[in-house]
Amino acid sequence: MLIEKVRKTIRKYSLLKKNDTVLLGVSGGPDSLTLLYVLAALKKEFNLKLQVAHLDHMLRSDSEQDMEFVERVAKKLDLPFTGTRINIKEIAKKGSLEEICRNARLGFLFKVAGNIKAAKIALGHNLDDQAETVLMRLLRGSGLYGLAGILPKKKIYGFTIIRPLIEVKRKEIETFLKRRKLVPRIDPTNHQDIYLRNKIRNKLLPGLEKDYNRNIKEVLSHTAESVANDYDYLNQISIVAAKGLGANINLKKFSRLHLAVQRMALRRKIFQLKGNTRRIDFRHIQEIEELILNRPVNSIVDLPGNIRVKKTKQSLVFSCR
Repeated sequence: MLIEKVRKTIRKYSLLKKNDTVLLGVSGGPDSLTLLYVLAALKKEFNLKLQVAHLDHMLRSDSEQDMEFVERVAKKLDLPFTGTRINIKEIAKKGSLEEICRNARLGFLFKVAGNIKAAKIALGHNLDDQAETVLMRLLRGSGLYGLAGILPKKKIYGFTIIRPLIEVKRKEIETFLKRRKLVPRIDPTNHQDIYLRNKIRNKLLPGLEKDYNRNIKEVLSHTAESVANDYDYLNQISIVAAKGLGANINLKKFSRLHLAVQRMALRRKIFQLKGNTRRIDFRHIQEIEELILNRPVNSIVDLPGNIRVKKTKQSLVFSCR
């Protein structure tokens, strides 16, 4: 039973505790609709205070109907609802449309969560999403943090993002909705191979599942969990190490660290300036390493996100350009 499976995930990762106030990000699609009904079913057990939030990106002509649908479902479940519209195309003058949508969505959720004093925000990512994410990051080039995939629980800007469906397959979600005669909103672009994730979902994963390993999604999910634990341990070590490197990274002290800790310290420095490490892949870390080892003093490396790294005689200086 899907609800029992989610209950186990909640306990395994300590996603919820009694009397939590939780904001649910609901698009109206299969995953978030299932999340809504599952948490509504567990509301009494955990004495949860739930609120539903929906952001209309205005990317489709019928997107307004998604908001109306989510609002009706929230009302049916006797849950408060907050929705708003943002014309993404107007602000997406440059950069990745996916990333702009993601940032807009998170910004909206953080704002609503702050208004209702919700420490936790629940999102509907599932096991299939996890497998797709690991493959996508592997293809693009990623370190341990990227291969850890979608974390079941993650703190961002003082809020805790939780993903109760992260161990649930998409097929299980479809079965759950069918049995309850729930019809979600479907975004037709999910079936179009216009983004890398869609190509992985529609072509690569089915091929791997058919010809190599029928349990490939579980394998990738378990790999992500294992990598996440390894990353967490190394991250704790790198935090301690980074404190001894100074505001600018002291090259002499840096050279004494293990290569794995060095690379995590570099990523940590980028994160402190940029707020994330998206678009920073292995080749960028290699560029910094090349700067340290082989390039002359005062040489510079420019990274995505307007990050600049300069080599001085004694230090590595990170700044926003």
